[in-house]
Amino acid sequence: MPENRPAGGQPDFATINLEYIADKKCVELKSFKLYIWAFREEGAFHEDVTNQILSDLVAATEPRFMRITAEFNVRGGVYTTVIAEHRADGWVAPEPVNLP
Repeated sequence: MPENRPAGGQPDFATINLEYIADKKCVELKSFKLYIWAFREEGAFHEDVTNQILSDLVAATEPRFMRITAEFNVRGGVYTTVIAEHRADGWVAPEPVNLP
């Protein structure tokens, strides 16, 4: 059992949401799905998994902005949502357009 596996060793299920503003590269959805599946047999804490996904995708795509939201199913009566973000140096979010 890997060192970072949570003590219970129980499987975790999560919904992973990816939001990003690309620069010159993008994420191909089938590749993203296969990458996420690679975590199925890994033992890791929720925060570690979320930050690893963000780090790997930022390294691969160099986006202007990226946010990973990982909504993990209940464990011990506690739901966990982990949000990790990246902003490229100098990138400023545009003001939202509010339509009537």
